[in-house]
Amino acid sequence: MPEAASAAATRATIGDSEFDRDTAVTPRAPGVYDLDLSAGWTIINAVNGGYLLAVLGRALGDALPHPDPFTVSAHYLTASRPGPAVVRTETVRTGRTLSTGQASLFQYDDEGNEVERIRVLASYGDLDTLPDDVRTSAEPPAIPPMDQCFGPEDGPAPVEGSSAIADRLMLKLDPATLGWALGQPSGRGEMRAWFGLADGRDADPLSLLLAVDALPPTAFELGLKGWVPTVELTVHVRCRPAPGPLRVSITTRNLAGGFLEEDAEVWDSADRLVAQSRQLARVRLG
Repeated sequence: MPEAASAAATRATIGDSEFDRDTAVTPRAPGVYDLDLSAGWTIINAVNGGYLLAVLGRALGDALPHPDPFTVSAHYLTASRPGPAVVRTETVRTGRTLSTGQASLFQYDDEGNEVERIRVLASYGDLDTLPDDVRTSAEPPAIPPMDQCFGPEDGPAPVEGSSAIADRLMLKLDPATLGWALGQPSGRGEMRAWFGLADGRDADPLSLLLAVDALPPTAFELGLKGWVPTVELTVHVRCRPAPGPLRVSITTRNLAGGFLEEDAEVWDSADRLVAQSRQLARVRLG
């Protein structure tokens, strides 16, 4: 079998992929779900915030009567670790077009005490029922063709320690936002990339929650190094993405008091703005 045909034959699908298995939740009781956070989605020793949001998003999608996340706001309270966890959900309100719920993810500390890691408030609807009209001044980011961009495999690890998540992603970064990798950060606080899952699974609303938090931090292009932990992250899912790679653009305009914001846009292969986000993150200065 030709190599291209073999790759197509083994391409993962939505519902049958590593991402789906690693975000799976098992109902224990109404609104309560057991799960196991995979070490495959870690950076240094912390579990990636976008992956965690997808886990909570999957639990809420099961608990609420509407299928798709429209807006998800998460506060990251303590760093999550790979291993067992529990998600507890609560339905706040159910309407005809939107339902709102909240969820918290808990783990146990070394003394056996239950610790809340993340708390989420979200509204869900049905993306397939939205009208088709679009009135926007937004434009897709100008990113060079994928073969002119660079992935983690093309250079050193961006931070010291484990970068297991990089093996699960297809990331091709715009060379114009890679000055930090050469020791020459631009100072502009921008990051742009082609994005997908390494096993070829197409994007869906849940994986968009991952996409907004999967690129290297914009802090690198500001000349800073090390972990940039998320304090709060809000994602708006605008429509169901078309098959094919996504384009992600992230910008930071203001760093003050040891905190910065990251504004992200995610565009699909049909040139549609499929998700937007803003997060507040802490940075280490000096």
